[in-house]
Amino acid sequence: MDKPFSGYKNLVLWKESKNLVLLVYKITDNFPKSEEFALKNQIRRAVVSILSQIAEGWLRKSSKDKLHFLEIALGSLLEVEAQMDVAKDIGYIKDDDYAIFDNLRARVAYLLYKYSSKIKESAVLI
Repeated sequence: MDKPFSGYKNLVLWKESKNLVLLVYKITDNFPKSEEFALKNQIRRAVVSILSQIAEGWLRKSSKDKLHFLEIALGSLLEVEAQMDVAKDIGYIKDDDYAIFDNLRARVAYLLYKYSSKIKESAVLI
């Protein structure tokens, strides 16, 4: 019974987004204690939102609704990017770690774009 409800877990987009969440959590573990309830918390909530929006949009019936949740996911991705840029500039993130993050962030952005395009295409065909 749970197969249709958890089918989003088979999406490459969802898998790569989950990898991004895990990476961001690992990187932000090294933030100073003073950022525990500030930048660190904000970045983590935003990166989890990406994954959550993909899952939430999965069972939506209309293409319009699915695309709405993907747009929110993209907004959260941009939020994470901006916040990680600030954290890097402050010196909380090493250049190597940031490069790994940025490559995965770019991949997730690309996959969001491709998945959204597929949904738009299928909506036109219906």
